[in-house]
Amino acid sequence: MTERDDPKKNLDDDAYVIEDSGETLESFDLEAEERSAQPAEEATGIAPVAESAQVEELRRENKELRDRLLRSRADIDNFRKRTEREKQDFYRYALADIMRELLPVLDNFERALAASAQSAQDILVGVDLIYKQLSDVLGKAGLRPVDEEGVPFDPSIHEAVARDEESPLPAHSVATILQKGYMLNERLVRPAMVRVSTGSAAPETASSAEDNDGEAES
Repeated sequence: MTERDDPKKNLDDDAYVIEDSGETLESFDLEAEERSAQPAEEATGIAPVAESAQVEELRRENKELRDRLLRSRADIDNFRKRTEREKQDFYRYALADIMRELLPVLDNFERALAASAQSAQDILVGVDLIYKQLSDVLGKAGLRPVDEEGVPFDPSIHEAVARDEESPLPAHSVATILQKGYMLNERLVRPAMVRVSTGSAAPETASSAEDNDGEAES
């Protein structure tokens, strides 16, 4: 066979021939997946030191955050219990100051009851003094009475229980206080029970009197 007939002799010097090994494209892909699935240590022979250090650092941070969260929950729970206890103590002893102020009033009542050889006048004077003492103590605590007569009826502080047709006051005025009301600072504790004037017995005004005089002269 001549050089012309030999196909290998016709190739350039830089050319090469890929021999068919019988492997398909799917087999190449499968081998690549197997190589990628191998651990880095088996594939390269080098242990992933940096990756292990990162994992340990993340685990340590996770443990610190978990401990911090548990401590925060415990602090919040202790604060809630302490606040609840302080609130209960406040409600139990909030009246300690005013009770201390009322003790002398109670002492005077006991003295009055123990004094059997008193006249009716002495008893009346003693009760009046105790009443003033009690009113002063309650007034210092912010309690004030609603007991004004002749003022316009106010449903926010008055409770009308009867009408007074004989009162000389204008209509819708407080004619009589049947039971005092009380305000604690700016809050109503008890409304005043009142009798309200209907204005039927109100005196004639100057204008109505002049009109009546004019009618009489005509």
